[in-house]
Amino acid sequence: MITMRTQAPLAVSARPARSTQRVARPMSISTQLGQMARVSGTPLQTITAARMPAGIRRRHRLLVEAAKKSVGDLQKSDLEGKRVLVRADLNVPLDKDMNITDDTRIRAAIPTLKYLTDNGAKVLLTSHLGRPKDGPEDKFRLTPVVPRLEQLLGSKVKKVDDSIGPAVAEAVSAMSNGEVLVLENVRFYKEETKNDPGYAEKLAANADLYVNDAFGTAHRAHASTEGVTKFLDLSVAGFLLQKELDYLDGAVKEPKRPFVAIVGGSKVSSKIGVIESLIEKVDKIILGGGMIFTFYKARGMAVGSSLVEEDKLDLAKKLEEAAKAKGVEFILPTDVVIADKFDENANTKVVSADAIPEGWMGLDIGPDSLKAFQGALADAKTVIWNGPMGVFEFAAFAKGTYGVAETLAELTPKGTITIIGGGDSVAAVEKAGLAEKMSHISTGGGASLELLEGKVLPGVAALNEK
Repeated sequence: MITMRTQAPLAVSARPARSTQRVARPMSISTQLGQMARVSGTPLQTITAARMPAGIRRRHRLLVEAAKKSVGDLQKSDLEGKRVLVRADLNVPLDKDMNITDDTRIRAAIPTLKYLTDNGAKVLLTSHLGRPKDGPEDKFRLTPVVPRLEQLLGSKVKKVDDSIGPAVAEAVSAMSNGEVLVLENVRFYKEETKNDPGYAEKLAANADLYVNDAFGTAHRAHASTEGVTKFLDLSVAGFLLQKELDYLDGAVKEPKRPFVAIVGGSKVSSKIGVIESLIEKVDKIILGGGMIFTFYKARGMAVGSSLVEEDKLDLAKKLEEAAKAKGVEFILPTDVVIADKFDENANTKVVSADAIPEGWMGLDIGPDSLKAFQGALADAKTVIWNGPMGVFEFAAFAKGTYGVAETLAELTPKGTITIIGGGDSVAAVEKAGLAEKMSHISTGGGASLELLEGKVLPGVAALNEK
């Protein structure tokens, strides 16, 4: 029988009191993930707590976890024999021969899948892959993920070539406890992205409960991320989604202080919401990347031919004024690496931030700025980083970004919570080989930004409260 339930909106808390008092609570999700990774033998890049010594992992437990019910709250009696619809993010890159070139997202789903199968659930696993335009396309089928799932789970995984309909119902009815059935790409139906109630109801029809473990799409109100919850009594977060909430939401609302945010990237316009939100919460905010030149020009400084958003000059002034009014230390680079053209082989030099000559553009922070940033981070207990310090894709302009990454990697074992909040900063940390040395690497791009902005994520708001 299909039942409806009403969802309560996810509350956004005000700025927390600056208290360092620890709050007793059960084992953290991060620790649960670490245990599960060891049991399954799966080295999950996204689950960094699994690689930390126990003492450090204990120091990294957050004071308050997001108040959504997690799959870890469910016991065997809740799961055995139940049909569980799991929305994961299996949107993996494929080469021209349909071979997976990076299985990180598949590995990230394993702890949740193992927990469910070990507790006797019948798992209906679904995801999107790519951007099919009009119905099924062979290059976007989920077929390539099945062999890798089988290897990681150590058991047979079946697949059906649809996500709804008679073929799915028949396959589900034939399932045994502890089995996994992969449903076809949900985006083969245009109703998925439209959050069509009819499609959502058909998705839910073969399940008893729902698990969302796809943080990367949690900011989308789609049928498989939000709509299905209206037709099932119980909808919970998977381990990966819960870990993202613990860090990106929990750490921001109840941070260990001093709390420092590092925000980079090329444009102020893409980070307005993040900066505005973080100014309300942090003790210090460090800015880098191309956006700094808009702030420089707003201060009346010459920026040469550096990237500037002329229509955001007033906004830049207001952001800096808002930080000052809140008592937040607002830190801009004091020197920059400049180039005579945007090219990896350009002529370069380091100059003071107020001495950029005409015809030259800033493409990275300078060495003095990096030292100043390191000094500002030295006493930090929580750090969130979103966006690179320069054009790190070019070696000549990567020192600032990698220098920040190395600094955070050194702070982590000392007890600082280091959170890499999605996007290019994640790519930079991974390229530097330092991902395992961070407390948390976010798997979401847009979802990470929206959560840091304080926005409600539809895929999270739809889940049951604890």
